[in-house]
Amino acid sequence: MGFGSYDESEQENQELDSDIGDDDTVDSGESSHEGDVEFEIGASNDELLDKLQEIKDD
Repeated sequence: MGFGSYDESEQENQELDSDIGDDDTVDSGESSHEGDVEFEIGASNDELLDKLQEIKDD
């Protein structure tokens, strides 16, 4: 078989792992974070647009 091809019979014979229990789940609330993120770009919009144009021209 070539790369990326498969035999359909292999797909039919697969068994699913159904041993996943309720204890294996992750509570998405466990990692909740509250706060703010601030950053400074350090360049004006015109400077950033000029840089973008330079990149496009290359």
